[in-house]
Amino acid sequence: MSFDPTGRPARRLALVLVILALAAATALAGCRSGHAAPGLPSLALGAEQSCAAYSGLPPDWGRAAKAGMVKLGGGSFTLGSTAGYPDERPADAQPTRVAGFWIDQTEVTVAQFAAFVAATHYVTDAERQGGAVVFEVPSDAELQRRPLAWWRFAKGANWRQPMGPGSKPPPPNFPVTLVTQADALAYAHWLGRDLPTEAEWEYAGKAGRSDAQLDEAPRDAQGKPAANYWQGMFPTLDTGADGHAGLAPVGCYAANPFGLYDMIGNAWEWTLDPYGGPHQPHNNGGSDSALPAAVRATLRPDRQVVIKGGSFLCSPDYCVRYRAAAREAQEADLGTAHIGFRTVLRDG
Repeated sequence: MSFDPTGRPARRLALVLVILALAAATALAGCRSGHAAPGLPSLALGAEQSCAAYSGLPPDWGRAAKAGMVKLGGGSFTLGSTAGYPDERPADAQPTRVAGFWIDQTEVTVAQFAAFVAATHYVTDAERQGGAVVFEVPSDAELQRRPLAWWRFAKGANWRQPMGPGSKPPPPNFPVTLVTQADALAYAHWLGRDLPTEAEWEYAGKAGRSDAQLDEAPRDAQGKPAANYWQGMFPTLDTGADGHAGLAPVGCYAANPFGLYDMIGNAWEWTLDPYGGPHQPHNNGGSDSALPAAVRATLRPDRQVVIKGGSFLCSPDYCVRYRAAAREAQEADLGTAHIGFRTVLRDG
């Protein structure tokens, strides 16, 4: 290239180099921050209008193996928190390393689970057990009469009829609930996927952050709750200041920096890992005290596994688990009204 006193060729070359550098940086950021691969559409949710209109099936569902998922690059992070409950304390001074993996942008929806059942004729644990544990606002008399009075075993309750026979079926864009860990694994394996480990889930939930606000109730720049958790006096008054009392459609709140919706609140999510550490006496995952003796006898109390993310029942005066580091123990074979899941697909 000959010398040009105007500098135009040099400027053009510099501009090309800048564009190429930006493109490379954008591609790398997309991998790290959870963007869909080229040719795979990403869900555009994050507001009331878009979540209300969502069918519950991501673009290319049934055609693309990774429909509704985003890719997270591997990385290191601190597993746990020093600001939460004792069982959240980091167990190792060294950062936890996770390899790259794909993960669902939303909790698995009723529509997605229905497609699985239609294809496989799968019968959930709650259907076989004859019911599941549901949440109901208790009366003052009930609160005086028994502990954890907001939990009730509802005969015939399952993912299709969440309050029992004759109850209104859940909308297709809601997270599927009243499913056990085994039910969630059956769905995941149908798609060639798995449930996340606790470390994978928390890595996705923290989304590259390590600031103190991770241990606070999520709020947006205007101070409005930025996730579906309980506002008011638990368990008798949920003011719905976040826009929803009870479960919400998936994706009604802004995504985290990795492009994932509802990692905090709405429904707890199953992980692969058994629960370890001092058990906290909150019973947020569901209470087997609400179960009939015949059902309780079929459960395995030694099968306590980790659930993550909190739910619409987590409140500042009771649960305080609307945080990425929060964890809770849950009976693996007990379906409850506020536990769902999302799936992962690991590299390699």
